[in-house]
Amino acid sequence: MNGKEVILTPDGYKRLEEELEQLRTVRRKEVAERIKNAISFGDISENSEYNEAKQEQAFLEGRVMALEKMLRNARVLDADEINTEKVGIGSIVLLKDLEYNEEVEYTIVSSAEANPNENKISIESPVGRAIINKPVGSVVEVNVPAGTLKYEILAIRR
Repeated sequence: MNGKEVILTPDGYKRLEEELEQLRTVRRKEVAERIKNAISFGDISENSEYNEAKQEQAFLEGRVMALEKMLRNARVLDADEINTEKVGIGSIVLLKDLEYNEEVEYTIVSSAEANPNENKISIESPVGRAIINKPVGSVVEVNVPAGTLKYEILAIRR
């Protein structure tokens, strides 16, 4: 392996593969077409469409390389590896916010899969770091810019 191991859930691995395929097939063609059109306008030295398309192409190729490296170094979690005794990658954790008496459920994932809109938080996030390796019943404090949050771990499942 020539890079840091990336631990992914099966769903996360599939999503990264789909994104890579989309970038390689659809997006590359779209950007190439934009560059071709911009060149057709003539002088490219002061052509903003050309410059924007070239910047997009550079970003796209960087993302393709990053995804290829992640997938090459990926270790996909097997459901049996997901511990239900302590919080770990792949765990679905039910937390109770002790200040507001509200419950929230998070799936703990690597930073490559994190998506707060889907309640998938990274083990490297403040909440992820606070609850990793903790059992049900633990009360943790999370330091965030707005202050300190207190959570109780109510349940851990696969």
